[in-house]
Amino acid sequence: MSTLIKICGLQTEDSLDVALRHGADMVGFVFFAKSPRHVSLDCARQLGARVNGRALKVLLTVNADDALLAAAIAALDPEILQLHGQETPERIASIRARFGLPVMKALAIGSYTDLVQIPLFDAVADLLLFDAKPASSEASPGGNGVAFDWSLLRRIETRKPWLLAGGLTPSNVAGAIGKTRAHGVDVSSGVESAPGVKDVGKIAAFIEATRGSCADLQKRAS
Repeated sequence: MSTLIKICGLQTEDSLDVALRHGADMVGFVFFAKSPRHVSLDCARQLGARVNGRALKVLLTVNADDALLAAAIAALDPEILQLHGQETPERIASIRARFGLPVMKALAIGSYTDLVQIPLFDAVADLLLFDAKPASSEASPGGNGVAFDWSLLRRIETRKPWLLAGGLTPSNVAGAIGKTRAHGVDVSSGVESAPGVKDVGKIAAFIEATRGSCADLQKRAS
């Protein structure tokens, strides 16, 4: 199976169109006011309609209550909910039951001690996402352009597929996939020219580099 590619934090038609044209599997839209990638409900509605089944729409929230989730879901009509805050396993189960959508849970990884939480979320989420643990000064829990020690993931075992995030760029994504054997990769700041400003050339290059890495791994395995 080829590596899943998620381009996150999309805010414009141009950046979305490039991601779709080059074959992104997932496109992410951020509903978090503190993020430079935050989109309004109207923007999400317009961009979501533009996807038109060409990729899975991912709605990203951070510790959102049910009212915000309901409004964002109504606007975007997503296929997946991405929870990027301090949501507990119990909260994830509640959200899945109420909204009837698959949930991807982001987990912050900084050291071996952070791996202990994985089984708890593996039991309730549909997908996992491993991101770098943000510095205490960071306003956003993700999209900070920081990588973590990928070797921490070498021995993990999960029942659910997982995506790698944090500091990925067109130039390092192939190496990241080779080291971790991640089921998917998620990029936001790594394809930007400034916080929240997507670079269409970098989006295309990231997808191309990821697909090239997949082809190389398949050749080695054959």
